Amino acid sequence: MPRKATPHDAAHDTTAGDIFEDLRAVVRDAEELLRATDGQAGEKIAEIRARAEESLGGAKERLRNTADAMEEKARTAARTTDDYVRDNPWRAVGIAAGVGFLLGLIGRRR
Repeated sequence: MPRKATPHDAAHDTTAGDIFEDLRAVVRDAEELLRATDGQAGEKIAEIRARAEESLGGAKERLRNTADAMEEKARTAARTTDDYVRDNPWRAVGIAAGVGFLLGLIGRRR
């Protein structure tokens, strides 16, 4: 019988990609809200819009920079792994088998 999923499980299933997609959705929604209030008059609305546009611009830039940095780290890790496997094929096979064995043991306990 499969066990019930818990909120704790969902937190562990969240990936960086999920978080970035959520942030992108927030940015899209904020941009849509700014467009929808474009014709609104009033000093207070104009002030809030200006702050929101500034915050949104900064958030988009940080999101882009973080995504670029993560992508570069992933490429570097992939190159390093590829080099290691090419230089040590039998050791890599042994490590993969050991990890698979451990994951199999862990999976049986659940």
